[in-house]
Amino acid sequence: MRVLIQRVKKASVAIEGEIVSEINQGLLILLGIETEDTQEDIDWLAGKITRLRIFSDENNAMNLSVHDIAGDCLVVSQFTLHANTKKGNRPSFIKAARPEVAIPLYKKFVLQLEKETSRKIKTGTFGAMMDVALINDGPVTIWMDSKNRE
Repeated sequence: MRVLIQRVKKASVAIEGEIVSEINQGLLILLGIETEDTQEDIDWLAGKITRLRIFSDENNAMNLSVHDIAGDCLVVSQFTLHANTKKGNRPSFIKAARPEVAIPLYKKFVLQLEKETSRKIKTGTFGAMMDVALINDGPVTIWMDSKNRE
């Protein structure tokens, strides 16, 4: 699994002009799932994300996690995080999981995040053409990959 995490002041997802999910201060999590991903990837990534200290404390140092600040999370499926651009100019998405594999893992990831944060997780709509809007706080943007544990 790969994620691109953005610390946000607010974020939303709209489909055909209608907002379907929105959050205030917290994390926008773009999630890419590949065929080989397992529950172990979900557990590691969800735990790492919720404990990641990227929110400012009273001294303006990044010492607090999304859990510490009771922040919101918005998870958006993003198969293009598995783009391979090695050959040519058209990306290949061969590593990205097909929907029959990805959807159950996506749902499990969201449930694990809810367990880790003790909060309801907002989501986009898997497979839909979505307009994602955000105000990046910082900006702070972090990329993580469960296979490389980075």
